Amino acid sequence: MTGVESPAYVPGHGLLKGRTAVVTAAAGAGIGGATARRFLEEGARVLISDAHARRLKEYEAELAGEFEGVSALACDVTDEAQVQALFDAAVRQHGRLDIVVNNAGLGGTSDLVDMSDEQWSRVLDVTLNGTFRCTRAALRAFREGGHGGGPEGGPEGRGGGRRGGVIVNNASVVGWRAQAGQAHYAAAKAGVMALTRCAAIEAAGFGVRVNAVSPSLAMHPHLVKVTSPELLEELTEREAFGRYAEPWEVANVIVFLASDYSSYMTGEAVSVSSQRA
Repeated sequence: MTGVESPAYVPGHGLLKGRTAVVTAAAGAGIGGATARRFLEEGARVLISDAHARRLKEYEAELAGEFEGVSALACDVTDEAQVQALFDAAVRQHGRLDIVVNNAGLGGTSDLVDMSDEQWSRVLDVTLNGTFRCTRAALRAFREGGHGGGPEGGPEGRGGGRRGGVIVNNASVVGWRAQAGQAHYAAAKAGVMALTRCAAIEAAGFGVRVNAVSPSLAMHPHLVKVTSPELLEELTEREAFGRYAEPWEVANVIVFLASDYSSYMTGEAVSVSSQRA
């Protein structure tokens, strides 16, 4: 199949003006970095984080050369102390927290019959447990008042006071669809979707929405390093457009879920995919 060319980049429209966001795994390459840039284009203040401190600082400098309101703090989502420090920093720097994008995840390819406990546990700890830790920290910040539902404040919670906030988790279509060599990653991403649904029900009482995106194939340099050319070609051929997604195309959907345009959506996992099967 001949691939359809990527569409033109969509300019910002101020959808997140005045809001403060935290984006994990946002050291430039991939969906996290694209989301941070899109948020800044939409008027948000963004605290980016990543476990790779050097790449994180480089991307912070790149963004700061184009936008105001960007800062960075290294964070390993498998470390609870670092996670809490990240959310404390967001509220301390900006006085509020409005949006959290849990993008951190870890993949790899190994048939289940040969998979080690360490391989399984590492993918689950970063991808599922890391999302749990960040979701928990975000919900505590939202519940305790270091947040707002938007530039003019948010909805009133049952306990009174200004309530609100949005969490967007990065899941994957692999959480729905079987793929050889991806048992650990698929289990983790299915868990992220289940976590999203349960968190959404619990958080609705204080005006917080929790949704997820589930991309199929978004190309970035790290994916090329950990995936064989043959598998990438096979996965690309499954896409109806005959091409992979650009990371910013997934980020556009994250912007939608973070904005007031999705005000009645919570507990949803939105497929960002053109897969035919």
